[in-house]
Amino acid sequence: MLGIGNKINLNAGISLNIINEIQQAYNKANIVERIIYINVILFLITVLFTSFAINWLALPTSFNNFLLKPWTLISYAFIHQRLFHILSNLLVLYYIGNLFLNFYTKKQFLNFYFLGAIFGAIVFLAYYYLTNKLGTPLGGASAAVTCIFVGIATKIPRYSVQLRFIGSVELWVLAAIWVSLSILQLANPINGGAISHIGGALLGFIYASQLNKGNDIGKWFENFLDYFANLFKPKQKSNLKTVYKSNKRASKKDIEIPKQKIIDGILDKISKSGYESLTQDEKDFLFRAGKK
Repeated sequence: MLGIGNKINLNAGISLNIINEIQQAYNKANIVERIIYINVILFLITVLFTSFAINWLALPTSFNNFLLKPWTLISYAFIHQRLFHILSNLLVLYYIGNLFLNFYTKKQFLNFYFLGAIFGAIVFLAYYYLTNKLGTPLGGASAAVTCIFVGIATKIPRYSVQLRFIGSVELWVLAAIWVSLSILQLANPINGGAISHIGGALLGFIYASQLNKGNDIGKWFENFLDYFANLFKPKQKSNLKTVYKSNKRASKKDIEIPKQKIIDGILDKISKSGYESLTQDEKDFLFRAGKK
């Protein structure tokens, strides 16, 4: 039989292996999957420490209480109390988020997620401030997920999704149903959370519409995240002392067609003939462009 000391060492070894495996899975994951991992971890923390999570991470209905906890403008979007709530949000985020990355960059994905959450929180606070109604603190990623959902549906509304037992459904229809469910929840006077979903949907539509016109209204937030991330990066010294520049001008053959023009051409083809009309090379190009 194993002694007490051996059992403790065995359990500690198993725990370390599990932590290492989770770390490796997180490092290999794309940006969508990493956001999902963070949500799952904070869901478990919420289940174990419900009072703490609600008091310090959920978005309060009172504007004065919010001023004491300004971080809740973002932290609320990573906590869930109900299992069905987190499952519905993260399932949609997984499928729609990975589709999103085929047409936008991972930095733009973060812009949509965080700005959708922030704008949803602002609408939520404004709703309770103006109506003086009673309500419960807000928690959940619905506003952020809705922003991404509506954003990609605005980009490729005629994109067809195959659903089991239903068949082919265009993306704009699915997004409309998703938003309609939030609108129906507004009938409940204490469910102010639904108003934050509408806020996320509105921002997703505006952001994607502006991107279609060549205006990235979330670029400032991307720059803010880059600045914040660079603060924690160690400065690397270059070993190269001399840089030689070539005086040769690039020939026309060396000048690549701007990637955005290629993407726009493929998107036009999708809007006219559907995603299935693309060649394998075009599908691969969209996939690679979304990963960068």
